[in-house]
Amino acid sequence: MKQLTKAEEEIMQILWKLEKANVASIIEEMPEPKPAYNTVSTIVRILEDKGFVDHEKKGKGYLYFPLLARETYSNQSINKLMNNYFNGSFKSMVSFFMKKNDMDTKDLEAILKEINKKEK
Repeated sequence: MKQLTKAEEEIMQILWKLEKANVASIIEEMPEPKPAYNTVSTIVRILEDKGFVDHEKKGKGYLYFPLLARETYSNQSINKLMNNYFNGSFKSMVSFFMKKNDMDTKDLEAILKEINKKEK
């Protein structure tokens, strides 16, 4: 799967939230300073070309919607991160985040409970 640029991911986050939106609605959700209409329209078309977004005709314009679920993209991004930076080791990745983010034992216990739930 292709990776998203920062700008593409920002628009995908909005589309995942709104489910369907025209370019004007996407821009409305963006923080100040708002990008130009043509900029957002171009990024949405790039997302279509990459297979992340599709559209349907609505009046004179289009409504855009995600073809890929947020969870699917998140899982693939995390797996890529784990494979590229931690040699595919979940243990190494968790250990890194524990050390770098001063994770306390309560957080680790909560993660372990989630893992145990999944195993059952």
